[in-house]
Amino acid sequence: MPPEGPQPTDTAASAESFDAQVTGIAALGEPIRRALYRYVVAQAAPVSRDQAAVGIGVARHVAKFHLDKLVDDGLLVVEFARPPGRSGPGAGRPAKLYRRSSRELAVSLPERHYELAGRLLARAVTDAERDGVPVRDSLRRAAQEAGQALGERARSRAGGRASPATLLEATTEVLVDCGYEPRADDQGMTLVNCPFHALAQEYTDLVCGMNLELMNGLAEGLECALFEPCLDPAPGRCCVRLRTPAPAAGDAT
Repeated sequence: MPPEGPQPTDTAASAESFDAQVTGIAALGEPIRRALYRYVVAQAAPVSRDQAAVGIGVARHVAKFHLDKLVDDGLLVVEFARPPGRSGPGAGRPAKLYRRSSRELAVSLPERHYELAGRLLARAVTDAERDGVPVRDSLRRAAQEAGQALGERARSRAGGRASPATLLEATTEVLVDCGYEPRADDQGMTLVNCPFHALAQEYTDLVCGMNLELMNGLAEGLECALFEPCLDPAPGRCCVRLRTPAPAAGDAT
């Protein structure tokens, strides 16, 4: 069974692709579109095109064009309803109304995943209170299980009986999804970016330990000796490095 609790793969799945995120946010770069979005989200109820047009002082056809663009980009959603007090056969067609969508957009450069850290920490506190164990121990377990889910995802992407090269490629893709910016080299893999950078700067031991357990769980979930995670902090990159395992005694060289 897959491990319970927050998983890095949840973040990757809910956050759509980088291009889609940028496109959604870029839609608000157009001044009229941005004004319409702000107007709609400031209202207590969904608004019509006429209300939005009057609200920001543009023509109705202009408001319609930009409102529908915001719907296309996933920032607004449409619903249909008749005005209050109008019902029955002569009430006419329901009006098209706009409201903010539930879609969440966030783009950070370099890429960060503070939501994942928050979910792991929230689970750790909850489990620690329930089980009567130190929060740090509970966080270690939560991070390991979340990392194991990452490894399982990589194996699923690679497919059955995957070669080490194929599995490494799938693992790299999963790490990219989580914002680590992996770079392969002769000694293994360097994680160029820390998805929890600001937290790691202030709570170094706690966050770096969480990162290490995530990668330990990833290695376990892969079910093969692809790499060995180790703490190897250095400026400008993640504190964890993924080392190529040393050949076992008796292996051919």
